[in-house]
Amino acid sequence: MTVPPHPLLTAARDLAARVLAPRAEDVDRDGVPVSSIEAVKRSGLLGITAPVADGGSAAPAAVVRETAEILAGACCSTWFVQTQHHTPVTMLARSGLPVRDRLLGPLARGELLSGVAYAQLRAHPRVPVRVTRERGGRRFDGRVPWYTGWGLNDVMLLAGVTDRDEVLFAFTEAREQPGLRPSPPMRLAALTASRTVSLELDGFWLPEEAVVLRAPYETWAVTDRPKNTNASPAVFGITAAAIGLLEDDPSARDTAQTLRARLDEVRRQAYELADHPVPTERVEERLVCKTRAYDVMRAATTAAVVAGGGRAMDLRSPAQRLAREGMFLLVQGQTPQVRAAHLGSLGSPGPASAVSR
Repeated sequence: MTVPPHPLLTAARDLAARVLAPRAEDVDRDGVPVSSIEAVKRSGLLGITAPVADGGSAAPAAVVRETAEILAGACCSTWFVQTQHHTPVTMLARSGLPVRDRLLGPLARGELLSGVAYAQLRAHPRVPVRVTRERGGRRFDGRVPWYTGWGLNDVMLLAGVTDRDEVLFAFTEAREQPGLRPSPPMRLAALTASRTVSLELDGFWLPEEAVVLRAPYETWAVTDRPKNTNASPAVFGITAAAIGLLEDDPSARDTAQTLRARLDEVRRQAYELADHPVPTERVEERLVCKTRAYDVMRAATTAAVVAGGGRAMDLRSPAQRLAREGMFLLVQGQTPQVRAAHLGSLGSPGPASAVSR
């Protein structure tokens, strides 16, 4: 018997076919529209990892990964805005603090969309955002270098480091407020559409009940560091989309077939490693697999541009968009460990750096 697809995969494919893919070039040029975010909210995908009791789906990891592939392959900018939402949901689901009761349900049901402002924590021991106690709450000072979804998100998860070397995460509304000021939207080589800004924090105050997590930095980092050693599902989504363009071109179908086999192999290996029960183990294998995934993506997006010829330079062409989105994914969530592994593979004469393999 054929097992029916998971309902969330059906929802993701429907969203991609009806809304995301047809608008992708317009979105790339003009920005992610509110209408696309409203469609994401209605899809049920924002609660994909949330507990069922709180209005979510608690979907298996394989379903979560495949939905990410589908959305990223259809419109990487929209995927990138909505993917920020899942970390706040996960953190709330694990929290026993009062903010859980206030926000988890609305976030899981897609009534609210959350962004994140915590990448600066990975600059430790530098402290770009400092948190101190003030007036029975918490004061934030410093600069958040990247915040995606400004003007689209309803709330944000903001983080900093205390004078006790603790990480502290708290929720606030995603809007300009006293002590919180956004920059103009950044002009990026790819994903300018994601409405990314930096945030200046100058005495920004939040009440204690906004806090969702406080923990020693090293305790938090132990769980954070391994996350980015795994290959991102978005890389596989962009790769598959580029191969799809090649499959539609009779002159490129042999290339598409070869690349499809490489994609299937590295995707299988990547997800086997992601499912390993101890995320801090097999790190070197994870990094090798991650760089191989980049190799295949780079080969597929380059092939799509080559097959498109001069037409691929037109900003209405999906080939050039996918190539630029692929470039963005090379550095998205990058850590020093990932950067070193990737540069090592690119500088090596061995098979891991051979895009024609």
